[in-house]
Amino acid sequence: MCEKIKKVNSWLGAVFGEQVVPQFEVNTRTVDILYQLAQSSEARCSDTALLIEDLKQKAAEYQAEGAHLQDVLLQSVGLSSASLSKPVADCLSALVDNAMVLGVRDTSLGSFMPAVNNLTSELLEAEKSNRRLERELRALRKRLGATLVLRGSLQEDINKTVKAQAVESAKAEEKLLKMDFVTAKANELSNRRERSEVCWSFLSFIRYTLLVQGWTPVFLKRPGFFFFISFFISFFRNPFFS
Repeated sequence: MCEKIKKVNSWLGAVFGEQVVPQFEVNTRTVDILYQLAQSSEARCSDTALLIEDLKQKAAEYQAEGAHLQDVLLQSVGLSSASLSKPVADCLSALVDNAMVLGVRDTSLGSFMPAVNNLTSELLEAEKSNRRLERELRALRKRLGATLVLRGSLQEDINKTVKAQAVESAKAEEKLLKMDFVTAKANELSNRRERSEVCWSFLSFIRYTLLVQGWTPVFLKRPGFFFFISFFISFFRNPFFS
């Protein structure tokens, strides 16, 4: 525990430098977390330092190689960077820029060719992927067009169905009204038939009672009386009488 606290304090002092280290609660959990952060930070700093040293070494190698090439050009051909014309200097600068973009070690043809081949392969893969995406996009557009056509057809069918339902609903309502009228008329005719039957029974009872009691008025002896009564009852029993 003491070793971890010393390690944490040392790391915090290195991190904050001349600034005051903030106060924190010293317990097992806090110390463990800070100790892990200190180890991670030191490992990262160590890796960064190694990378910096490697880059410095490569830069020194490049500078030494550049100086050597300048000496070779100056001794063998008599050329120096100051004696080069502007077009030649521009070409050399473009060559260096291309080498840096391609990530090659030097500007020799043996270094450029593999890098160019890799870029060509990546370009072919990108074009292949682009063609595949274009095919998928065309297929999606085709399916989208078919879906829109189907949607329009379904919407048209729905509209036709709604109109047909409205017509059928109107017809059904008209039929219900007719059925209500027929039912009311049937009830009315039934009531009239019952009333006529009651009337006929009542008149028949009166006639029978008068005949039984032997009281026969003059109008009962007339031949047209019963014909008139029959016509009167039939008139009331007529279904079309209103």
